[in-house]
Order: sequence, then structure tokens, then C-alpha cells
Amino acid sequence: MSYAAITGWGACMPPAVLSNDDLSTFLDTSDEWITTRTGMKERRVSHVSAIEMSTVASQRALACAGLDPADVDLVIYGGTSNDELCPNSSSGVQLALGATNAAAMDLNTACTSFCYGLATATAMIRTGMIRNAVVIGVELISRYMDWSNRNVAVLFGDGAAAVVLQATEAEEGVVGSVLGCDVEARETLRVRGFGCAYAGQGITFGDTLWDFDGQVIFKRAVRAMSEASTRVLAERGVKADDVGLVVPHQANLRIIESVAQHAGIPMEKVIVTVQKYGNMSAATVPVALVEALETGRVQPGSWVLMPAFGGGLTYCSLLVKWGTRVTPLGKSDAALPPCEKTALEMVNVIRAGQDPHGRSLKGLMAPTLVEARLAK
Repeated sequence: MSYAAITGWGACMPPAVLSNDDLSTFLDTSDEWITTRTGMKERRVSHVSAIEMSTVASQRALACAGLDPADVDLVIYGGTSNDELCPNSSSGVQLALGATNAAAMDLNTACTSFCYGLATATAMIRTGMIRNAVVIGVELISRYMDWSNRNVAVLFGDGAAAVVLQATEAEEGVVGSVLGCDVEARETLRVRGFGCAYAGQGITFGDTLWDFDGQVIFKRAVRAMSEASTRVLAERGVKADDVGLVVPHQANLRIIESVAQHAGIPMEKVIVTVQKYGNMSAATVPVALVEALETGRVQPGSWVLMPAFGGGLTYCSLLVKWGTRVTPLGKSDAALPPCEKTALEMVNVIRAGQDPHGRSLKGLMAPTLVEARLAK
């Protein structure tokens, strides 16, 4: 039987840091208010496109795996942040990588997009459809954030990471998965303003209103991730004590702590990055995984649990049996171009109705006008 080993990994974090104190310059908030409610201290704001971040992360992952781009059979771009909807973003990464023999797929299940992509690529390798894949988790949320809404503006950040999967006869990689969707709560997490439902309504991309019922999301997220984790462990006959590391979606520190408690896994076995990067949606799990590998927290042959949830409300928990290698076979010199603005400067430009380079976005509407259009 064929399995899909994780043989390469790489992250690409924008250098510009947006602190809680930065947010307090234009929102009625404070470092204490944000930290006590979310565990977040700062997040990143990207000066480049999501495809550029994804490309650098993928180049680093391929070098780590020692795999030539020409040998990649599939590129999965997981996230809600697309530079364009047509052509798809995965093909942009494919082109930049030189992965001329690959298929390219965009996958959007909100914050669970990377995990769903990992499960999808694993299934395709295990059925023999492909042998090698690059799976990306990426978000560029700063471009479509409603920066006037304190409830969401303090939560999210930009970033990207990728992994390489390769066919193997050894039992490793994703060996158990539970995927689901708590569809009755679909409208508790919604970004209004882009998509076909809003096309032709005089609304410019980036003018958004976020529906975000934090209390409902918290309760349902904890329940869904906890139940999915318990189920995937039981299906594989793995006890909570046997799990070496939990790499959860980094939405909120209190959610992470609650899920660990329900799963019966101590926080010492959970990697937390939310304080540094905020909620990067689809990028949180792969970025945390890369950091865990780089800091020696993933042991050869260990069990790694990956629970996540996102808009929809999609949820999942993946059980990974790690292989023997936890160090890169090679390194890439791929890097982002220099960033000439601070994160706060870039956010203020976006808030002023311009793109991050200061170019005017014609037709940009204030949030109150967006709400009026959407109410019609």
C-alpha cells in the first residue's frame, strides 16, 4: 500500500510586524484588551502578493525535500486569498516554480484549507493518481480586512507555508482524517463584499463587512475540533498520551487551550504561535508545523495531531505519523524583496482607499456605504 510522506517544509513570513499598540492608533483597543481575549501580541502584514509568498514557501519546501520542481505532479493552493479568481492562484505558483508537469488546484475551505488540501493530496497519492505534491496554506487577509471593525481587525495576519508530499511504502504521513462542516452555523463567520453575490453592485474588492459571532464560533469550534480529534485518534487506536505534538489552527489562545483540555493532551505538547502571528487562517497550521520542525519539536516516528476549523463552519482533525527525517535535505536562497514600509504604514494606506503601494482604488466605498448597498 502506498502512503504520502511529508518530506519537505518551508514557510514565508512577511517581515512587517503590526503590533497591538499599532492597532490602538486607529481602533478603540489596547494591548491588554487584545492579549487577554486572544493571546495575540502581533501579526504580519505582507508587502507582496499571496502568490509570491506561496512561491517562496514552496521553493523552500522543495529544497528541503530535495525534489526538482519538474517532478511535482500537483500544486494545491489552500486559502481564501486569491490574487485573481481566473486564472487560479495555484497555476501562478506552478509557473513561478517551474513545475511544468504539474496539475494546479485552488482549494478554499477557509481556515481549514491547508488541512483539507493535505488530506486531498494524500488521498490522490494513496490511490496512485499522483506521486508528488506541493500543498500550500496561505492568506493575505490585510487586503480585504474591514479595518474599522475591532472584533476582527485585531485577529488576523498574513503568511504562507508549504509542504511536499511524496509516495512511500512506509506507513507515514496523514494516516487518519476526520473532515466535516457545522453548516447550521455557516452565517456566524462571513465576509460580505466580494464574490459573485456582490458583483455589479458598485462594491470594490476590499470593501468588506465581516459577520463574526465570536461566542458562537468559540463554542462550536471547540466542540468540533475536540470531537474530530477524539474520533480520529480512536479510529487509529492511538491514545492521547501517545500524541507527541498537537499543531492546531491558531485562532485564539483560549480555543487552543480548550481543545487540548478536551482531548486530554497537556499544553506542553501543543505548539502555539498565535502570540506572534495572529490568526493567519489557512496558513496557521503549516506555519506552526514548520516552526515545530525548525525548533526540534517534531520527533522521528512521532504522532502529530492537526485540528482546525474555519468559515463554513468547516472543521477537521488530521493524524500524522511522522517519518524518520526531521531535518532538511537542502536549503533554498529564495526570499521576498525588501519591504520599504512599516506594517502600520501599509495598513493606513489600505484604510485610506489605496493599495499598499499608494495607488488609488477607484470606486472604493466607505463601510457604511457598503452596508447600505448590501441591505438593498
